[in-house]
Amino acid sequence: MNAKEIKQLFPILNQEVNENPLVYLDSAATSQKPLKVIEAIDDYYRRYNSNVHRGVHTLGTLATDGYEGAREKVRRFINASSMEEIVFTRGTTTALNLIAASYGRDNLTAGDEIVISIMEHHSNIIPWQQIAKQTGATLKYFPLQSDGTIDLADAEKTITDKTKIVSVMHVSNVLGTINPVKEIAEIAHRNGAIMVVDGAQSTPHMKIDVKDLDCDFFAFSAHKMVGPTGMGALYGKKALLEKMEPIEFGGEMIDFVGLQDSTWKELPWKFEGGTPIIAGAIGLGAAIDFLEEIGLDEIAKHEHELASYAIERLSEIDGMSIFGPKHRAGVVTFNLDDVHPHDVATVLDAEGIAVRAGHHCAQPLMKWLKVTATARASFYLYNTKEDVDALYTGLVKTKEYFGDVF
Repeated sequence: MNAKEIKQLFPILNQEVNENPLVYLDSAATSQKPLKVIEAIDDYYRRYNSNVHRGVHTLGTLATDGYEGAREKVRRFINASSMEEIVFTRGTTTALNLIAASYGRDNLTAGDEIVISIMEHHSNIIPWQQIAKQTGATLKYFPLQSDGTIDLADAEKTITDKTKIVSVMHVSNVLGTINPVKEIAEIAHRNGAIMVVDGAQSTPHMKIDVKDLDCDFFAFSAHKMVGPTGMGALYGKKALLEKMEPIEFGGEMIDFVGLQDSTWKELPWKFEGGTPIIAGAIGLGAAIDFLEEIGLDEIAKHEHELASYAIERLSEIDGMSIFGPKHRAGVVTFNLDDVHPHDVATVLDAEGIAVRAGHHCAQPLMKWLKVTATARASFYLYNTKEDVDALYTGLVKTKEYFGDVF
């Protein structure tokens, strides 16, 4: 199935915006949803809406089967060892906060080190800043090469025997950099540290094998992988999750409640307090089915081709600056000289082209790039070379428009 055929499976993409065919190039922010996922969520609410785990009636059983069936799909999708290692969360941000607030709080002391990179999304910076303040640990950053990559020699120097946690994004949401997380994990483990991977931008676009990566934790969000918003998952090695304390308390996660003390359910439910995101889990399961039917290797190949084509075309425009390494995921971030990225995005929107403009929740990286903001086109399985051509034409019009203004 080619990209044009895949595009027809996404109802929202078959429309006009500002009297132009919609060209959606903002999938790094959130992906669109195929009819198959929309129908799976609709079916839950129409046919078997019920709470999970608590009831023995038919609807409750169907809902529980759907919810836990999705957990098994996630386990298989990322090649975890058991369903006990899959904790459902509201998304990558919630998962990273859970690791910092639970594992970090109980395992960091003054003098310990946390190592992250300058390119991290705010969701993989702020939790570590906060836990460092609470525990007295030191937050350190990998330096970046001029093309926005991490050199393993720098990783060897930055990670020391004082390092207890290393947390790195698998793929940069700004630069498209594919970080060598497997190799960094080996360095971290050799120094007695654990490895946390922010998989928000990699899980939708390439095959993930947490055993091969040998990461200790891996977090991702459903909404970036054709699934629903407000849903995600955290993988954690069982031995680590068993020692961690929950950070949310209440229904669903308890085993026994007394007047003065309580005990928790076994994994993974001890981390899932309250009525869970049932429809979200079912939607995530349907999203996994959809992506596996297309094939993650095919998706990755298609996006690499689009990114290369986009760089080639955009480089033809005078005054164009493109950020990031040559080998990258399907993200192309750029600036057009003398035109603010928000103005670029506004003119493109008038042409029906949706791109992202701003700091992309990566202000330290913007400072490193010596810019205040950038524009970003991000590609997915439903984008085509014609979409890239439309972007090129829109940017030429933008340049002409602002050239006339100035």
